[in-house]
Amino acid sequence: MSSIRINLLPHREQKRQARQRQFYTLMISLAILGLAVIALVHGILAAQIQSQEARNRVLKGEIAKLDEQIKEIDRLRDQIQAVLARKQVVETLQGNRSEAVHLLDQLVRQLPDGIYLRSIRQTDARVTIVGYAQSNARVSTLMRNIEASPWLGTPELVEIKLVPAPGAPKDRNLTINEFTMTFLVKRAAPTEAKLAPTPGAPAGAAKGAPAAPAAAPKTKA
Repeated sequence: MSSIRINLLPHREQKRQARQRQFYTLMISLAILGLAVIALVHGILAAQIQSQEARNRVLKGEIAKLDEQIKEIDRLRDQIQAVLARKQVVETLQGNRSEAVHLLDQLVRQLPDGIYLRSIRQTDARVTIVGYAQSNARVSTLMRNIEASPWLGTPELVEIKLVPAPGAPKDRNLTINEFTMTFLVKRAAPTEAKLAPTPGAPAGAAKGAPAAPAAAPKTKA
């Protein structure tokens, strides 16, 4: 005869417990998987951060080198500017070294009779002269001569007045015109085409550059 087995245990409770075990197992597996994913992502991010920090350190080192190079370039630029400034000064001095010769030569050539210079003062390209003139017309002639000069120009009469004649006896009350005049020295040398005879200049003075003065300027202490 075949035996009949009868399960007296509550089968529903067993199934419920089995489902709970499966649920807990699944939750633990998911938690482990989540922790593994988090650890993997954290590891990847940490590796990327370390790599970026290493690149940042390299960039900071290169930036520091560039800063030093920029400072060196600035120092070299300052040195170049100083050298160029000195070179410009030397070139200016070389270009104008004969300026005093031309100034004295032109004063001799352009100074009309009846005018005597008392002082000459030059500040850069501007020259101030103080002298005595027998008449106002002779001062006007001097201004025209300076205006026509190849080396001088822009004459301006600052002042003209009557003063006692220097060296004259006091009892005679002799007076003379004392004048103050300014003009400019032309820095660039004129070409031969511009060298034309000026009033009161000797013959042949227009040919070539002005020569050195043949006689001392008409000055009076």
